Amino acid sequence: MSTIMVVDDDQQIGRLLKTLFELEGHEVVVACSYQEILPLLRQVVPDVVLMDVRVQNQETINLVRQIQQEEGLGDIPVAMTSGMDLRQECLEAGANLFILKPFLPDEVIRAVGDLLKR
Repeated sequence: MSTIMVVDDDQQIGRLLKTLFELEGHEVVVACSYQEILPLLRQVVPDVVLMDVRVQNQETINLVRQIQQEEGLGDIPVAMTSGMDLRQECLEAGANLFILKPFLPDEVIRAVGDLLKR
């Protein structure tokens, strides 16, 4: 069983993604505030992070760089999501994948599944 960390300040999206991934047999932790992202990440050390580009009006793109540089976290694949096409910025920051919102459940499950296989 893999552990997926979902980061989104929209609690409805967080709950939906949690349910989707749990139905696929994964353990899921959800961070809804910017302040809890890094502490929870360090505590859980998930297999994949699925993170919205903006959490509580703060950019999370720079967090990708920080995650990659931190010992014990640098190998965790990160998928970024946004309603704006920020694919280039996210990938340049080091994200492994960008998913444009709104996304279909199958699309996000498949994308995260591909990251888990890496």
